Parts: sequence; structure tokens; C-alpha cells
Amino acid sequence: MELVVSRVNKKIKGKEILCDINLNLKSGNIYGFVGRNGSGKTMLFRALSGLMHIDSGSISLDGKQLHKDMTVLPNVGIIIENAGLYPEFTGFKNLQILAKLRKKASDNDIRDAIKRVGLDPDDKRTYKKYSLGMKQRIILAQAIMEKPDIIMLDEPTNALDESGVEEIRKMILEEKNRGALILLASHNKEDIETLADKVFHMENGHLTV
Repeated sequence: MELVVSRVNKKIKGKEILCDINLNLKSGNIYGFVGRNGSGKTMLFRALSGLMHIDSGSISLDGKQLHKDMTVLPNVGIIIENAGLYPEFTGFKNLQILAKLRKKASDNDIRDAIKRVGLDPDDKRTYKKYSLGMKQRIILAQAIMEKPDIIMLDEPTNALDESGVEEIRKMILEEKNRGALILLASHNKEDIETLADKVFHMENGHLTV
């Protein structure tokens, strides 16, 4: 699988947030994206997934163009900023609700994903009673439960303790070995050094290697 990004540009309120972005990304690799807050990493992920329209350029997956042949990238798992989960439901129930949208993940897939991120699928606590670290883990479980071809992770180890960070890094490498194409934005230098096969730097909407 190949995700090709060609000369992508995007302005919001007159400000250039993505400037002449070119990428060629392939399955079975982890691509790291580093840069300060506001450099454009999250906006890039939004654009690549189809959650945000671009002003010019093209984004293609195996020759099919985003916003032309498909409205969003098919079979993508993504964590971007705050996920909209229901505070009054358990983690498992939240993921069940999300899984019904695409009908790709069974209850067993959900249970497996929750275990892989270090949580208990039978925990009866509601999402609003979760710690920050638990919330981060359940959002990661949501990103992998459907065994997606492409996974976009924006600061996946935020709010996690040391053992949690190790568990999530292990899970990310397992997904790579499964053949997923992984995009990883992180302020944690060790995440990038440990996991990324190639690193891109973002600054003011510009991307450099």
C-alpha cells in the first residue's frame, strides 16, 4: 500500500498551515513527524485522513485520489486530540458503539485491542472516571481495534507512565509488523528514535527530512 502526497497546500483564515507538502509513504513502515506545537503536524494528519479538505495538490492511496475517488481514507485508525467518547459508558461499551459504524470489529476484536493497550475490557468504570492515562489507552484501542491498513497517532504516549509508554511502543511495533502504514507525531524524542523508520520535521507548515 502506498500513500502519495503531492504539492499539498492549505490556508486557514489567510494563514498558511500546510505548504507544498510532498510525501511517499509505504506499508510496513513507521514515519515520525516532529515539530513544535502549531507547526502543522495535526493539520497534516487531518488532511491526509480526509477529515480536512486541502486547497491544492493531491493525496492518493494506491492510485485512488482522496476527495475524488473516496471521501476519506478507507480502513484508517486515527487518534487526533480529544476523541469524542461518551462519559457515561464504559470503555468497552464506547468502542462497541464506534465499531457498529463500520461493522469491522467484533466484540472479541474490541476485547483484544483493550487488553493490548493494558486495560481490562471488563472494567465497569465509566469513561468519565478514567484517569488521563486510561483515557489515552482506550483511544489507542479504538485506533487499532479494526486492524486498519493505516494508523495515524498524534502524541500516543501523552499522559502515560513509563510502563504504559513501553506497552504502547510494543503495540505500535506489532502493528508495523502486521503490515500497517503508521504515521507518528510525538514530542517524545525516544518514541521517534525507538520507532520511526524515517523522520520528517515540520515548521510553519513546511516539511523537511
